Amino acid sequence: MKIKNIFLLALLFVSFAAGAQTTDKSLFSGKLNFYIANDLGRNGYYDQKTIAETMGEIASVTKPEFVVAPGDIHHFDGIQSVHDPLWLTNYELIYKHPELMMEWYPILGNHEYNGNTCAVIDYSNISRRWVMPDRYYTKTFDEKGKTSVRIVWIDTTPMIDKYRTISDKYFDACKQDMDTQLVWLDSVLNAAKEDWVIVAGHHPVYAQTTKDESERTDLQNRLNPILKKYNIDLYVCGHIHNFQHIRKQDTDIDYVINSSGSLARKVSPVDGTQFCSPEPGFSVCTADAKELNLHMMDKDGNIIYSIKREKK
Repeated sequence: MKIKNIFLLALLFVSFAAGAQTTDKSLFSGKLNFYIANDLGRNGYYDQKTIAETMGEIASVTKPEFVVAPGDIHHFDGIQSVHDPLWLTNYELIYKHPELMMEWYPILGNHEYNGNTCAVIDYSNISRRWVMPDRYYTKTFDEKGKTSVRIVWIDTTPMIDKYRTISDKYFDACKQDMDTQLVWLDSVLNAAKEDWVIVAGHHPVYAQTTKDESERTDLQNRLNPILKKYNIDLYVCGHIHNFQHIRKQDTDIDYVINSSGSLARKVSPVDGTQFCSPEPGFSVCTADAKELNLHMMDKDGNIIYSIKREKK
């Protein structure tokens, strides 16, 4: 009965959110706006090129300043070097709209760990819009003194035992020191004084999925205590290839699974689900000093659901 009620509530949310129009400039004007796009690399197929064009076409209204890319830019075996042709077919020739010539801030997904992870970082020296200083990093964005947003990009694959133990396939994951990364994350969040704090990783802490449950439990045990300790605003991830918004009773954090920018999958509600959708697409995040909003967009650029956080 509880799951049924959650599902009905999600349908109501869809009906409500569907009334919001991307063309409503008031949703985006005077704010810090950016895109979130992940699970992209399908050589333009499975809606990838369509979604990329939509991202560019609506940018005149949404006014994004940069793109957060939480992993799996390259399916299926990552890339082998900075000169791998997949850089062209998965990225450069797909996200070629003039309005997408902005800074992209990526992190590694599990598919990148199938290949040369160092080359993903080193591509920052090849493409001026690809900005990846390290496997995990942080940056603060300030919108003309109106608001400040800290985004923390983390490397979740080495935090999950499933990847650390398959050394022949994910040989680089077992080499990473997850404890050092978690200590770093704790120190960054402890010092954060910005209006809004967002952590972006590839894997979800909570999600409905057929993927191995140990992926989530490892992050619940290792990552989530730090997120809850500092009561961050959003944890944004990908990996599951659908939209999900989950809130748990023991925290005020909004856990967001951003849908695939290409091939998407079916989804159903679970405990804590506020909304879910099998639509492929991307998200637009907007922030000012009083509100942080995340708008989930389908492949045609329609807002299908919005998350709103307000300063208390």
